Amino acid sequence: MDRRRFLAATGAAAAVAALPAGLRAATTGGDAALDALFDKIFNANIDDSPESATQLGLDKGARAALKGKLDDRSAAGRAADLARAKQAIADIAAIDPATLSKDGKLNREVVLYSLNSGITGQLKYGIGSTQRPYRIFQQGGAYFSIPDFLSSSHTIQNAADCEAYLSRLEAFGTALDQDSALQKAEAARGYVAPDFALELTLGQMAKLRGAAPEASSMAASLANRAKAAGIAGDWGTRAAKIIAATVHPALDRQIALVQGLPRRKEAGLWALPQGEAIYADALKAATTTNFTPDDVHQLGRQQVAEISAELDKILRAQGLTQGSVGARLTALNARPEQLYPNTAEGRAELIAGLNEGVRAMRAKLPQAFIDPPAAPLEIRAVPVEIQDGASNGYYRLASLDGSRPAIYFINLKDVGDWPKYTLPSLTYHEGVPGHHTQLATVAGLKTPLLRRLSFFGAYSEGWALYAEQVADELGGYASPVERAGYLQSFLFRAARLVADTGIHAKRWTREQATDYFVDTVGFARPRSLREVERYCTQAGQACSYKLGHISWLRARDNAKRILGAKFDIRQFHEVLRDGAVPLTILERLVEERARAAAAA
Repeated sequence: MDRRRFLAATGAAAAVAALPAGLRAATTGGDAALDALFDKIFNANIDDSPESATQLGLDKGARAALKGKLDDRSAAGRAADLARAKQAIADIAAIDPATLSKDGKLNREVVLYSLNSGITGQLKYGIGSTQRPYRIFQQGGAYFSIPDFLSSSHTIQNAADCEAYLSRLEAFGTALDQDSALQKAEAARGYVAPDFALELTLGQMAKLRGAAPEASSMAASLANRAKAAGIAGDWGTRAAKIIAATVHPALDRQIALVQGLPRRKEAGLWALPQGEAIYADALKAATTTNFTPDDVHQLGRQQVAEISAELDKILRAQGLTQGSVGARLTALNARPEQLYPNTAEGRAELIAGLNEGVRAMRAKLPQAFIDPPAAPLEIRAVPVEIQDGASNGYYRLASLDGSRPAIYFINLKDVGDWPKYTLPSLTYHEGVPGHHTQLATVAGLKTPLLRRLSFFGAYSEGWALYAEQVADELGGYASPVERAGYLQSFLFRAARLVADTGIHAKRWTREQATDYFVDTVGFARPRSLREVERYCTQAGQACSYKLGHISWLRARDNAKRILGAKFDIRQFHEVLRDGAVPLTILERLVEERARAAAAA
């Protein structure tokens, strides 16, 4: 599933899924009780989240009925999630740390951190999340997620799967109405996305609504996959009837609601009730640090200056000497040899190149990893129905049962957004040795699900950015221009620190933040605008990358200091087998490992 929506998509189940992998050695006394409680919490929440069950490949056997259902998006459902999470916190806190092993104490600490962080938005502000405070926006809501979920996560292998698909299609109308009711109530309290986000949302809704029911991507997905699997039945026609009778009317109601929502031009959370406090909590949740917005803003400006100086040297060597670094990168972007044709053939060639990049880097991984995973990775374009508001690239976990591989999505609305020299770093980030390597390593462990599904954005995004650096150390950038793309990726993440805090704490406009990106990073304006629009509606998340990268580097440098000549990069990367944790705990774990190795 999309890592950025992992916690929201899996509810409290993912919130408690924070057990570090490889730390279940003791299962007696308090540890056994704690592990049993974690399993109970996880299973209860999976049972209450049909979409999570499908995403993880757990909608089979005793849970087969979940495959025909969608999650409860109502206010009552949200309240039930909160109550369940609060009870989980109380139950875990009641286990005396003195009864736990060292590993058990760490597990308890990490899970409680995750649970408490996950309920902050509901508990303090009455909103779903501090990082995603709006119910409906250009990247949020059932209208945005369900069509893609049905197409890419709901597997079709037999007639029962097709019937379950139709059942979910019927439930889609209910999900839309639940979102509408909650958004209406939150708008009355002042929680509504900025005007430009609502316009993007309406544009995407219009595309979803505009296709005739029989031509809908949802009907086509079912019909085409059933045909490919040899499943007899008029599935497309049946889906079209449900779309016409249930989905379109609910979508019409939601479109009318969004059209009538109050409009505000202010892009940042500061304009919301308690907005400054919400942003401070969003930043804390996203980065697992206690940095203030001012701290992050200043760190970003410092990093931008340092990385720009490195890029300046490479660009001058390429004959690009005039203007700012951003302006020269913009000029490099426009060189014909850097561009794929903006056609279907060009898009196919681009994706083929990404696949080749994955294959080439896989061959290098043994130099830096012990037994790196070989799990398959599929590369797809973002579905056209949601590409206007979707991120530029993102990764979706494979199902646990192996029925669906991991997917790395790239937004190909405009191929001009992707000059060739920028693509290797993207592949190393989303694929190998980035997200795919990290998550496939954990998925391959013979450990409980709680442990394998741990998620902290700053850890995972920090790793993915660090992975781009590992790729550089492995010779993954074939030319100085490709290395400029790698440094531009770092510059991009440093600029995010400035822009995100600028929008939400320093009252920048969307246009001001976009200008800053174009001038500083050199991305095409449409791509820069999409980035900024995401930051406006998903506060703090953009800051997790560079702060996480800094933490990974600091941990590695500390291990090198402790171990000296005994330092082994392959052994350092074994920390991945401890699972995702907050950044402060990551650095502690690395130091403990290093000191143990030094004493051995």
